[in-house]
Amino acid sequence: MDPLSEVLSVTGVRGTLGGRIEAGGRWGVALRGYPGVAVYAVTAGSAWLCREDDPVELVAGDVVVVPGATPHTLGSAPGVTTVTCEDVGTPYAELGTPPITTRVVTLHYECDRTTTTQLLSGLPGLVHVGAGDPGLDDTVRMLGRELAHPQIAGSAVVNSLVDILLVQVLRAWMATRPQQCLGSWLGMLTDPVVGRALERIHAEPARGWTTASLASAISVSRATLARRFPAAVGLTPGAYLTNWRMDLAAVRLRGGGESVESIAAAVGYTSAPAFTRAFTRTHGTSPGRYRSTRVA
Repeated sequence: MDPLSEVLSVTGVRGTLGGRIEAGGRWGVALRGYPGVAVYAVTAGSAWLCREDDPVELVAGDVVVVPGATPHTLGSAPGVTTVTCEDVGTPYAELGTPPITTRVVTLHYECDRTTTTQLLSGLPGLVHVGAGDPGLDDTVRMLGRELAHPQIAGSAVVNSLVDILLVQVLRAWMATRPQQCLGSWLGMLTDPVVGRALERIHAEPARGWTTASLASAISVSRATLARRFPAAVGLTPGAYLTNWRMDLAAVRLRGGGESVESIAAAVGYTSAPAFTRAFTRTHGTSPGRYRSTRVA
């Protein structure tokens, strides 16, 4: 069982190529109002990302993830005059003056905001990963090369690399800054005890797990799991299990073909009314109404 792959799929995480910036001299662009999270990959040169009075220098190979609705600028130095994305008006922007010394690829990632398991919105204020991780470095180079030298089936390659880039960023971040992951969904994967518990929950979500039975299954004490699970993600094992079951149920409801009773049993409820109450608490609407509003 690969919980991260499953969460990416169930929560509908999807990435799109925002555009390319090629710049030289003094330049700057102001960014705001973008959906989901913004990701910048510097493929050549350097740039400064500024949020209010918090400048961060980015160099070739760096990738940074910025939460949605976070106004910020990208430029040659802090405090430079900026244009807006609307002024640029095209996915490809040449900024400043020749010669071109900096190249930046911009990407956006969104997810289904109705899911209770949130990977993207749970990230901290800024995720900054420097060059040096082989997988991430290779992905950034390949993406830059595909954009600079388009070839046959280029869109298919770029779309795949956009998806791969997010995973490589998360891998590198977890490996280099595990303490920063605590409190986010990824925090569970940085703790080996909690990670094993997570694998068991995802492998058998319909099983009647308790903290005690889950601890026994991974050969740790109940007290250990009860302490480390909330420390990693901010939820008890039982609360996480309920949330994950409701997310799996939502996917099945959107499929439109199964009865509520069948879905309830598939996610571990022997009683359809009990499932309905749990789903309504989590999603703010009954399973039937949720399906009618989400199925085209």
